[in-house]
Amino acid sequence: MSVPTPPRLLDLAGMHLVREDALVSSALEFLPTELFPPLFMDAFHGRHIKTLKAMVQAWPFVCLPLGGLIDLPHVGPLQAVLEALDVLLAQKVRSRRCKLRVLDLRNTGQSFWNMWSGASTHGFSSFGMAPVAEQNSKTHHPLAPLKIYIELCLKKMTLDNFLTYLLRWMEQRKASIHLCCKKLTIFAMPVENVMKVLKKVQLDCIQEVQVNWIWHLSTLAKFAPLLGQMSNVQRLLLSRIHMSALEKQEQQEQVVQFTSQFLKLHHLQDLYLDSPSFLEGCLDQMLRCLMTPLDHLAITNCQLTELDLTHLSQCPNIHQLKGLDLSGVTMTDFSPKILRILLEQVAATLQELNLEQCGITESQLESILPVLSCCSQLRTFSLCGNVLSMAIMEKLLRHTTGLINLSDEFYPAPQESYSPHGALHLGRLAQLRDKLIEIMQDLGHPRAIWLSSSPCPCWSNKTFYPEEPFLCHCYMSA
Repeated sequence: MSVPTPPRLLDLAGMHLVREDALVSSALEFLPTELFPPLFMDAFHGRHIKTLKAMVQAWPFVCLPLGGLIDLPHVGPLQAVLEALDVLLAQKVRSRRCKLRVLDLRNTGQSFWNMWSGASTHGFSSFGMAPVAEQNSKTHHPLAPLKIYIELCLKKMTLDNFLTYLLRWMEQRKASIHLCCKKLTIFAMPVENVMKVLKKVQLDCIQEVQVNWIWHLSTLAKFAPLLGQMSNVQRLLLSRIHMSALEKQEQQEQVVQFTSQFLKLHHLQDLYLDSPSFLEGCLDQMLRCLMTPLDHLAITNCQLTELDLTHLSQCPNIHQLKGLDLSGVTMTDFSPKILRILLEQVAATLQELNLEQCGITESQLESILPVLSCCSQLRTFSLCGNVLSMAIMEKLLRHTTGLINLSDEFYPAPQESYSPHGALHLGRLAQLRDKLIEIMQDLGHPRAIWLSSSPCPCWSNKTFYPEEPFLCHCYMSA
């Protein structure tokens, strides 16, 4: 019969203190720093509100990572902490012990709490939470505005209870609170409501913006001035921007309203534009406004002109690209040299290349093979959704055999796998797969490639593993 481990003296002392609200205020000045996190967790989960408030006012760390503890949609725990901050902000004479400068409401900080609870031994300097020296005297201690960090995910038509309460509380304390958001994600919320929320946020704190909702070009134009104020944005993702039936002059003004904001984004590294129909014929307007070299560029599922691609190849800020995604951009009628010139500009640094569903012809593919073989950093390459014969696929494999970093290859099933009526013949595909395996064995470079039928209805949500030779009727490994 096992004997349960008796509680430590430290645990017993904490349990006693957290239950005796009357003792807390006087005891906190002398409480060892290492007791604060475990006692705070006990007070928080036990709903000891008086103890919780007192501990916030004496918090001996720079940051309180509250988001790692609370369920954000529920206002109760947050309300107690904010009331304690009110007292703290109003104090003219403050304990030297309190070092609180940041309230982090993001879902981070678990390592901090785990360490102090004994569940982890990781350091915590990256959270700005190193313990401070014991100093019990009172002093005037002028503070910079308190920073509150939050991830804004605007999913609904209106604000949830948590955001409503927090923003209302902050509205009355503008001078002493800065609301900082590193990542902004927008779904269904109307742009007018989005703008109201963002007026309360320190916009130059935002580093990542994602708009995962259908917007009209006019909506994007309304949002554009706020985007321009997000001067530290590093990653921007926009999806499904549609154009309504506007006069051409009005459309042009809205495009300029958006593209001109890139002049203010001096830290942009990753740009993802899905279905940006408004860029057809005017991609150069956006490219001219880019202020920094990009790491990743995706312009997908839209129509571009041959001149647009020419402008892209001439843009100096793509020369360091690690990722290029042009999937869903039809290039069938483009000159073969256009894509070759583009790849020449990025060959030295490119790691990911996605040309799915581009209508690439065999002459175009043959044109890029020499430059493709020079992409020494290439790791991922996809041509799914294009019509390629067995002969051109053999050439492709031979030209890419020297790319030692290439580990993820996704190609369409050879054209010969289909019947004259366009039906995929699985038996024939298996034979062609065996032939591709022989080719790769002859080349002497072990590699695994994936073949997909075209079009493939499962591509967007199917996970594949090399151990399974037939994953569905759409994919197989070779």
